[in-house]
Amino acid sequence: MKKIKNILARWQINSLKKKLEQQPVNFPTDLLTPKRILVCLPSSLRELTLVKQFLPTISSLFKSADLTLLAAPGVKVADIYPHKGFQILSPSFDQLTWAGLPKKSYLHMLQDYKFDMIMDLNFSPSYFIPAVLLHFPKAVRVGRGNYLGMPFYNLEIKTKYLRDERNIYRSLLETLANITSKQPEIPRTNLSS
Repeated sequence: MKKIKNILARWQINSLKKKLEQQPVNFPTDLLTPKRILVCLPSSLRELTLVKQFLPTISSLFKSADLTLLAAPGVKVADIYPHKGFQILSPSFDQLTWAGLPKKSYLHMLQDYKFDMIMDLNFSPSYFIPAVLLHFPKAVRVGRGNYLGMPFYNLEIKTKYLRDERNIYRSLLETLANITSKQPEIPRTNLSS
């Protein structure tokens, strides 16, 4: 059953990719002034804990933007993440199609937020997040390089780290800070953890 769901989800994602009309993005200008940012959270508990450490950095990098966190379907983050400073969206299973993609009603709800930047911090294979990314052609869509590739992202940041999530997150944010010429406090790698 899961194999059939994955085949259907992959087919639907490919259909969305074919329909997507790429919009021009002005770098670095569009990174300097986002008003609404959607941060796609990872689905594993370990990575969720790591990303939580970097939320102050994201807030510092984009001080004038409203941050909204998007949890993966079925992942409960209310106990891990404080609500202070941003909203947390967590789709319920009735907001998903049989194949695990967001329903049109859920996508319309997300589009009502008018996100102009989306940061994908989930490095696990997912069909849910690409479906969300493909419904925001005008947004700056930031993700890790050599992962999903265009047209999911219009800014891929490649790091030298392959499996060290903490350093991957740090490297992504340092690159965004360099692009935007901002120098927020980015948590350093703690070798003991």
